[in-house]
Formats: sequence, C-alpha cells, structure tokens
Amino acid sequence: MQAVSTHPLAGKLLQNEPMSKHTSWRVGGLADQLYIPVDLTDLRAFLQQVGDQQAIHFVGLGSNLLVRDGGLRATVVSMHNVLTDMHVEGDLIYAESGVTCGKLAKFCAKQSRQGAEFFAGIPGTLGGALAMNAGCYGWETWDAVDSVITINRHGELHTRSAKEFVASYRHISMPVQGEWFVAAWLKFEAGDAEVAAQKIKDLLASRLASQPLNLPSAGSTFRNPEGDYAARLIEACGLKGYLIGGAQVSEKHANFIVNIGGATALDIELLIKHMHDTVLEQFGVALQQEVKVIGDYV
Repeated sequence: MQAVSTHPLAGKLLQNEPMSKHTSWRVGGLADQLYIPVDLTDLRAFLQQVGDQQAIHFVGLGSNLLVRDGGLRATVVSMHNVLTDMHVEGDLIYAESGVTCGKLAKFCAKQSRQGAEFFAGIPGTLGGALAMNAGCYGWETWDAVDSVITINRHGELHTRSAKEFVASYRHISMPVQGEWFVAAWLKFEAGDAEVAAQKIKDLLASRLASQPLNLPSAGSTFRNPEGDYAARLIEACGLKGYLIGGAQVSEKHANFIVNIGGATALDIELLIKHMHDTVLEQFGVALQQEVKVIGDYV
C-alpha cells in the first residue's frame, strides 16, 4: 500500500475551477479540483494524497487541449509557471517540464547551442512537447532528448533513457502508463549564439505572419498527412472563415480554429468534426486530430 505523505502542502488547491482559465482556447467547464504546486517536492506530496480512483490530468499552457463544457470529474495539476528550472549540465541542457518552449529555445541560443531554435515555434511547455513529440519546421522534440524524469500518480520519480520510448510523428509511446514528464536532459550541438538567436527571430517573424496569434487558439488542429499539409486540404475545401457559434476556421491559417468570442467547447468540437468530414468527403483523406479532447458534455 502506498504510504500517504505527511508533507504539508504549500501549493494552491482550487475547487470547481473553470478550465477556461487554463486552456489557450479559453473554453472548458469546471474541474472538480485543480492544484498548482510550488515545486517538485510539493507536487509529490500532493499526488500521494490523491485517491487511486480519482482521474488525474496534467496541464501546462493548455495549448493543445479542448476541455468539454461539462468539465472534468478529475484532479487537474497545473504546471504553468511551475517546475521552471533550466541549466547546463556538462554537454546537456537540463530543463523542467514547466519551462515554456520559447524560453528553452532562447536559453539554448545564449548557451551557444544549435538545433533548439524550432522550440520557439511551439506554443506550450516542455512537458507538453515531450508528451506529444511536438515539432515544427522539420524538427521534433524527441530528436533532442537524452533522458527524462517522470512522476507517477503516487508521487514516485523515475529517470528513464530516451531509448525506453518510441517516438513517432506527434506521438510518444511510454514504456510505463500513468506517468508524466517532470524534467528532461536535452542534447544539442555546439553552435554560434548570434546565429541561433537570428534563427529564432526569423522563425517568430514567420510564425507571426502565418498564424492567428491575436486570437485564442490551440495551435494546429490536425496532423499533416504524409506528403501533404492539413491546412492546404482544409483551405482547398473552402473552409477558411467557416463558423460554428463563436468558433471559426482561421482566415489566416486553415489548420487553426480560433475563438472569435463566446465560443463553447461544443462549437469547437463540432467544427473539428466538420473540417474532418469535409476533407474526407472531398479528398478521401482522413485527417488525424492533433488536439486532445477530454471531459464531459453538458
């Protein structure tokens, strides 16, 4: 039997917390409870006090997540602004899962490392990037992973080599289910700090020009099918600007759904289905959803 921690909790426990405050789409119903730990010790202590029957979800910036309007009968752990240590360890970069991908890219550039610039284009935390093998511009998160630290629902930590995981496009197969990432050691080649910084500036400028960063969204809605682009297929169907309630297929980038104001999670979920079904009908391509959908309907 798992021993219950007697460590006093230092974080913030919120009851019936609106998930609209914790997702980048700004939608989502109430979570039974949401915990914001102050550090790893506090997180371990909290998990040891959560009952075995209670579902647990870890959320970073909530940038690849749709929580339904009925909310979550679960415990949510918010990693936003939590576990943000980042430093050099020999040839490796150590970063905790709450570090935003943008800050990771800039830190690596300052350390004269090359190959981390693409992280500037990922709108989330390292924890989320590890969990879905996030990537852009031809690079993927797990290309850089040497090893990771995971935590299970009992607050137990495990250090695991990258070789224990199977990485594929926007997916990672875990060697043990029921674990979440809390840190990683990343390997990058030595490079020129100024060159890396310029690459990041160029990447951010390209992202600003091509993506609807001024409106709430969750990044790419669908994975790119092999040899093609989801955005091209969606746009070719004439769906740019298509509306369901307050959810709209972005007029700037067809693989983005934006909340133009007052959208519900159901609006977004119905729009995702319409985009998928339309592309399937017109092109015979079954787009794979990149966004994770959790929670209950109203």
